[in-house]
Amino acid sequence: NDPCLNQVAMLRIDRNCRIGGLNFKAAAINQIGRVQCCSITELGDATITERKDLFLFHTVIAQDFCRITDGEFQRFGIMALLMLFNLVAESVMDRLDQFHITGITPAISESAMELSLESVKEAKKRNITVSCDLNYRKNLWKYGKKASEVMRELAKYVDVAIANEEDVQKSLEITVDVNVESGELDREKYRALGNKVLESYPNMKCIAITLRESHSADWNGWAACLNDGKDFYVSKKYEIRDIIDRVGGGDSFAGGLIYGLNNYEDKQSALEFAVAASCLKHSVIGDFNRVSVSDVAKLMGGDGTGRVQR
Repeated sequence: NDPCLNQVAMLRIDRNCRIGGLNFKAAAINQIGRVQCCSITELGDATITERKDLFLFHTVIAQDFCRITDGEFQRFGIMALLMLFNLVAESVMDRLDQFHITGITPAISESAMELSLESVKEAKKRNITVSCDLNYRKNLWKYGKKASEVMRELAKYVDVAIANEEDVQKSLEITVDVNVESGELDREKYRALGNKVLESYPNMKCIAITLRESHSADWNGWAACLNDGKDFYVSKKYEIRDIIDRVGGGDSFAGGLIYGLNNYEDKQSALEFAVAASCLKHSVIGDFNRVSVSDVAKLMGGDGTGRVQR
């Protein structure tokens, strides 16, 4: 079966638990590729019993599938510890081809930050590709460190960076003359921004930057660019009108890019796949992008009719 193209692709609920008066469901998930056969033996302790096209593996905690606001994430420092423990464990690392992390995890707490850095360092030692969505969230950095203080160190171990212009400015303190509040976007400035990031982090292989033109709450222009230090790729631009839900658009782009880079020979196609996947997410209610690879491929090929395929 085709995976859903989001940071959380397919999940299997194995156990309910209660922490701090809140009910949680613990789910072991595979970000891209096929869902893993696994079991939750203890909260946050996932055991893989079968490996199928494994690229990434981690544990996520969701509160009864409801959205958790940024502020509420601060209560879940222990969740981050449990999640990252599975990733650092040798039994899991040995099975990975790619390790994905976002800027949200090290923002939660100091211990989560320490484990985030330990995780990317361990991944690099094992020649595992590291991807990172910078994901700057100002309401999360509350334990005494600035986002840039942590993320500039973490970025040294990243192969594939994913960001928007604000993420680059606030997490890496790298800027060009880009007005993040502006509706219109200058692509050449994003080429310059990507060049500055790659010059600052010579081990980074590429950076993808999403380009959102916010005309109104329900009308956005949506595209992205990718810079690998040699070539600069720009996707087609989608005019998304009558937006249903834009939450999860960035995650679906990240998941789509990871899938694209692992399944297409050229970076342009990988980028187009990611942008198309994320475009479709704007029509889906909820955090998860419930579309298939074939849905995305149709939109990539120019089929935006919305006709039911049967």
